Amino acid sequence: MRRALRYDHDARERGELRHMEIVRHKSAMTSHAEVPIAAHAIRILLVDEYRSLREGLRALFSDLPDLCIVGDVGTLSDAVIAARQCAPDVVVLDLSTPANGLFAVRDITHACPGAAVVIFTRHREPVYVEQALNAGAGGYVLKQSSSQELVRAVRAAACGTRHLDPGLLEPEYAEYGGPKPGSLTRRERDVLHLGAIGRSNKEIAVALGIAVKTVEVHKSNGMRKSGLRDRGDLLRYAMGNGWLRDI
Repeated sequence: MRRALRYDHDARERGELRHMEIVRHKSAMTSHAEVPIAAHAIRILLVDEYRSLREGLRALFSDLPDLCIVGDVGTLSDAVIAARQCAPDVVVLDLSTPANGLFAVRDITHACPGAAVVIFTRHREPVYVEQALNAGAGGYVLKQSSSQELVRAVRAAACGTRHLDPGLLEPEYAEYGGPKPGSLTRRERDVLHLGAIGRSNKEIAVALGIAVKTVEVHKSNGMRKSGLRDRGDLLRYAMGNGWLRDI
């Protein structure tokens, strides 16, 4: 039987992990029945400085048979160590300190290459969303949203699908200037869409079966028609047009 790992902060000072508790669930018959982690369950590591929030997420996920918490920690440095120890499928990472959190995305995916990182944060500014996606995040969810939004993001990330909170598609993003995608050719739209989700020109060329030079031409034309100057503009444009709901 696998055991869920939780950090004890005194033990952390000695660089140690301890096995704190067996994953449990509540039922009408018994409130502390030990249950094994199902082979098909999505293994989740929680990273948030507030224990109360981590406990709340444990309660949320405990009722879902396809999701299982394998560890929870309160600091970014602990997160990297726990990722190596727990081998999670998905890391739910708080972005309380955006700069440090974005570095942690790279560190976690380096320590555990098979893990997807879902950012769980109150920060909705486009610059943070862009930086998180560039760092390799597999999802971005706002703490202001319903808990089910986080569940959807975790499931999507485990399947290799990037999920962005619908709250990021509200008017402050949609009001970004420039023509709607209808003014673009189909190929220009496809190229900009793939560019917005982080694909390189070479990857876009392979996906669309065209030359890299052709990709560059379509991207240049699409950016010019849409009044976009850089990738930050492109990301906001993509959000405003609903391209990034589930990518």
